[in-house]
Amino acid sequence: MEYRILVVEDDPEIRDGIGIYLKNQGYAVIKAENGKEGLELLEREAPIHLVIADVMMPVMDGVTMVMKLRERYDLPVIILSAKSEDIDKITGLNIGADDYVTKPFVPMELVARVNAQLRRYARYLERSGGKEGERLYTVGGLELNEETASLTVDGRPVRLTPLELGILSLLMKNPGRVFSASEIYERVWNEKAVTTDTIMVHVRNIREKIEIDPKNPKYLKVVWGIGYKIEGA
Repeated sequence: MEYRILVVEDDPEIRDGIGIYLKNQGYAVIKAENGKEGLELLEREAPIHLVIADVMMPVMDGVTMVMKLRERYDLPVIILSAKSEDIDKITGLNIGADDYVTKPFVPMELVARVNAQLRRYARYLERSGGKEGERLYTVGGLELNEETASLTVDGRPVRLTPLELGILSLLMKNPGRVFSASEIYERVWNEKAVTTDTIMVHVRNIREKIEIDPKNPKYLKVVWGIGYKIEGA
């Protein structure tokens, strides 16, 4: 299967450089200069399997693009952000990006992140097509079908990104057990945890989707100083 990656970056030198490295890895690359063009290409050039988007762009910035993208697509998104734009990284993760890479970056680091995201996405797609031997996990009003990569909350379908699915699946398989942020990262990302800030952001996103009152969660709870757990009603 040839993976198709959309690179959205207004700097032609960076955009073309990313394209060269990705093509050398065997990926097909589609390029856009801003978020508006990126959304148009996402629809016109389907299927797209992963998006790399810069934060600061004219016409439509990367954060706005990711927000609009997440209304329709579950594919992985990696945002690019300058060192002085930490708030943009957190904002990007909050509205649906799966990972971020800080500028200036080592090209092979970006390639490694792309490879990791696509491996997870491939597993997500495999589960989404499952028909037999369904694995169902229920906690209170939450029902997760791991084979079809689907979640319902009190019977209402809820869309999750691949990483959100991975985190929730881990917790729902072990109701009541507390997992540290590092352990969640290492189990879901399948790599050693260097930073766990992203876990906090993804947990917040999951709460927004599954809780009636995210500030007073019924299911996904924090155990201060230790980690996170799923509890029933």
